[in-house]
Amino acid sequence: MRVVAQLEEHAARAGWDAPVGVFALVRTAAALQEDPALARMLDDAALAEARTDPEALCAIEQGDLPPVDSLEELLAGITWPDEVDGTAVVTERTLLPTEAEQEAAAITDPQERSAYLLARPDRDDVRIVAGVLRSGESWCALRTRSHDSASEVAGGAELVPGLVEALRRTLQ
Repeated sequence: MRVVAQLEEHAARAGWDAPVGVFALVRTAAALQEDPALARMLDDAALAEARTDPEALCAIEQGDLPPVDSLEELLAGITWPDEVDGTAVVTERTLLPTEAEQEAAAITDPQERSAYLLARPDRDDVRIVAGVLRSGESWCALRTRSHDSASEVAGGAELVPGLVEALRRTLQ
């Protein structure tokens, strides 16, 4: 799914330590037919793609996300109207060795746990971009901070199965 790769590239240009981003995915050509003013918000490449590929997707970022304690809670509160063809999310997670994860899980104070995680020299951060369509198609893109290069982005349909499934549930 090309739109997931585009979202990952966009997130990479913005840099690390970004908040969660949630996106509605819509067929660009259909969206332009419904609202021609959308053309002012799209770049020339997206407009050209919409003219030649009726299945091309554009991502519409959702602002004003409600305050929640977790990504899981955020996604559980989202439902998309039928006009939305799919959804995507951009998020970051910290990867730690197993023993460090166990130690972090034992810290009950969220600020203390965050400080502990940030201080670990053996941690790595991963940016996860996952998208799903109503048709069931999914795609994920992963980039780690330690290998922060476009050539090092991993991609696959089910790289983060729990997140893919949570996104699917928002479309039901």
